[in-house]
Amino acid sequence: MSFVPSRPVAYACLALSMSLVGSYVALSKPLAAAIPVFLLAWLRFGIGGAAMLHWLRKPAGEAPMTPRIRRLVFLESFLGNFLFSICMLFGVSLTSAVSAGVIMASIPAVVALLSWAFLRERITSRVMAAIGCAALGIGLLGLARPADHGAPGAGDRAWLGNLLVFGAVLCEAAYAVIGKTLTGALGPKRITALINLWGFALVTPFGLYAARDFDFASVQPGMWLLLLFYALAASVWTVWLWMTGLKAVPASQGGVFTVMLPVSAALVGVLVLGETLGGLQLLAFALALAGVVLATAPARTAGR
Repeated sequence: MSFVPSRPVAYACLALSMSLVGSYVALSKPLAAAIPVFLLAWLRFGIGGAAMLHWLRKPAGEAPMTPRIRRLVFLESFLGNFLFSICMLFGVSLTSAVSAGVIMASIPAVVALLSWAFLRERITSRVMAAIGCAALGIGLLGLARPADHGAPGAGDRAWLGNLLVFGAVLCEAAYAVIGKTLTGALGPKRITALINLWGFALVTPFGLYAARDFDFASVQPGMWLLLLFYALAASVWTVWLWMTGLKAVPASQGGVFTVMLPVSAALVGVLVLGETLGGLQLLAFALALAGVVLATAPARTAGR
């Protein structure tokens, strides 16, 4: 029987997972400028796969995968790993990290709606209020920065970057919902390793083509270190933390923690990439964190 965390531990895992995702979303901006997107994704899956080869082995107590679970593992990787990475990397290369944070504020609402539609999870009034609080909070960023003129990555194609980031939002929401189903059949480590393997297989043809004419010597040493962090965070740490948290938390409630993604992405954009942040953005972050507290505070009566 696989380990099922307590609620507080599960909440911490979900919050840390999405904070790391937001960090590497923002930090992927300089990476995408130095390394072609498909090559970057290929290296990410390759490094992550090498770090967790031992996680691929089927545990003794795990039941054989049914055809349905195999299909869900593929979809989890195709949507949550492959398409998310491509949409996110191309999108962030065309827009700013703060703009990406604004768009990613819609993730909790999309997760809750998909959980209701596909998992038949009941969306409580508190979770709905938390979703509204999170979306309203991060949405204030859009009022503060209606158009990121002068921001790194902004330009004539910023609209395309924003559209691609929203595509990543849909992929991330599907990832959260499918992941909840998978945690009932497979352990977090095995899910992490399997979906990374599928991601590596899907991107390999594109990665090899991009690597053919790429000058690897042109990449600065600091970028290689950043790539190592990106690969381990994206392929190993965030997935394992998310799947561990979902073992004890409904997907609709877990989806609220995706608010940490835009918050951390915007903060890294400001603190590391030199984008600007004012009082209205700080208020937005406070509302977003209030949404997390609202969703996770103990209820007065027993029940899920």
